[in-house]
Amino acid sequence: MNKKALKQTDIRASRRYNFEDSLNLSHQIMNLALRGLLRIDFLNEASNILIEFSGCDSVEMWLKERGKYYRSEVIRSKKHPFRFEIMPIIKDEEGRYIPRLRRNSHLEQLCLNLLLRQYDSSLPFFTKNGSFWTGDTENSFALLFPQSRGTTSSKPIIPGNYRSLVVIPISIEDENIGLLQLKIKTPGFFTKEAIKFYEGAIQTLRIALVHRRTQVELRERVKELTCLYGIAKLAERASLSLEEILKGIAGLLPPAWLYPQITSARIILDRHSYSTGRFQKIVQRQAANIVVDGEKRGLVEVIYSEKMPELDEGPFLKEERNLIDTIAREISLLIERKQTEHDKEKLQEQLRHADRLATIGQLSAGVAHELNEPIGSILGFAQLVQKHPELSEPVKQDMEKIMKASLHAREVVKKLMLFARQMPPQKTQVNLNHTVEESLYFLESRCAKEGIKVIRSFSPDLPEVTADPAQMTQVFVNIAVNAIQAMPNGGRLTIKTNSSQKFVSLIVKDTGAGMEESTIKQIFLPFFSTKDVGKGTGLGLPVVHGIVTSHGGSINVESRVGRGTRFEIQLPIAEPKG
Repeated sequence: MNKKALKQTDIRASRRYNFEDSLNLSHQIMNLALRGLLRIDFLNEASNILIEFSGCDSVEMWLKERGKYYRSEVIRSKKHPFRFEIMPIIKDEEGRYIPRLRRNSHLEQLCLNLLLRQYDSSLPFFTKNGSFWTGDTENSFALLFPQSRGTTSSKPIIPGNYRSLVVIPISIEDENIGLLQLKIKTPGFFTKEAIKFYEGAIQTLRIALVHRRTQVELRERVKELTCLYGIAKLAERASLSLEEILKGIAGLLPPAWLYPQITSARIILDRHSYSTGRFQKIVQRQAANIVVDGEKRGLVEVIYSEKMPELDEGPFLKEERNLIDTIAREISLLIERKQTEHDKEKLQEQLRHADRLATIGQLSAGVAHELNEPIGSILGFAQLVQKHPELSEPVKQDMEKIMKASLHAREVVKKLMLFARQMPPQKTQVNLNHTVEESLYFLESRCAKEGIKVIRSFSPDLPEVTADPAQMTQVFVNIAVNAIQAMPNGGRLTIKTNSSQKFVSLIVKDTGAGMEESTIKQIFLPFFSTKDVGKGTGLGLPVVHGIVTSHGGSINVESRVGRGTRFEIQLPIAEPKG
């Protein structure tokens, strides 16, 4: 050892620790705790404060937090000034989870024994507070680990060849949550006064560790609540669509995570992605599934674009796992609420539609009754006039026109009465396959003439329904004729039947012109028609709707302009006979 180093050692060994030293060290450590640093940064800076204050060659700390053990070390070296790692954990014979020692060293074994409070307190290098100190590690460890004698190397294994050593446990209540090691290669460096001083300083370090963790947890909680509050504000804005809300939520996520500057987020729902503008390459990732009604619909994903140190879950905090799970659940509830609102609006529209139909039905019944008798009279007298032998040809032609107009008027009245349900159905058990097949017999020649290919897909074991056969024929023919008229240049007419546990379905699909959404909303209203004047009464589909609903069924329409139209009729399966 050169003279300069020897002189420095003498100064360190002869140092007197006073109240001012204690106050200065405590002030530095507590100021550090107030900054709310991450665990790795706090251990780094606290170790640097201690190594400068103590004059040691190495300061090492073990720390237990959230079920994990962390080890950090600062060394007076330009190559590796700071080391940090998460220690692997094993279960001991008593069922405790303890750090697994990686190095085959007696120093590590001593640290573990102190951590677990398994040591012989009668030995001179243990204090009444459970600390270990020595100025001659070789001899002290030989007494601690007598089993090492007689081995290949009789010297105790102490990485770094440190001669003077202090190991002080960090305790909270009745548990050791960590320990502090002060190490130096100079023998006889520490004094009893120094040990008492550092045992006092460890209390400040203990308070600082707890305060740091509280600060970090509080800060993350504030960020979490800010994020959730932002989501709640978005969700309550009725003017925003679900897509706009999801995009807004994605933008709220990065500031809620530990490293917002390298954080990106995205929400995937039903194959649609809503992400922050700078969603970059994925280096580290955290995600939570979006589950709606027991079905996975997507996920919430947060990524780091740079590799960050390991924390509770990879580089992510336990609070961040709780937050991303909460956000995924909130999105699920939001989707369910939006779906409920949509279903409610649809139901209200159906109720309004049913109310309009009921009102028109009452009006139609009254009109039909009032018109039925005069139309009958006109037809009767017209037939009498036609039988007169001295009618001129022009008069005969005019009477023919009167007859046709009257018959058309009677047909309208008949449909009005049917729409108003003034004509009771004659119900029996019906197989829709047979009904459709018989009806197609009259339509296929027309389809062939207009270049329309008819495609059948009938369920072979189709259950029967309780219905009026004539009305079922009227329903199918009405829809099929509309489909044929929608394909003046040819196309495909697909008729399909199938069944579920409670219903039989009849599906009629064409490849015609299709309809706009506004048209679909009106097709079941009486007298609404898209056909030219004189080519339709506007009562065909309203009558179909009336027949289907009177049979306890439902009718659904899907259509897109240029893509065709699909009608699906569902009728209850007939109850078994007897």
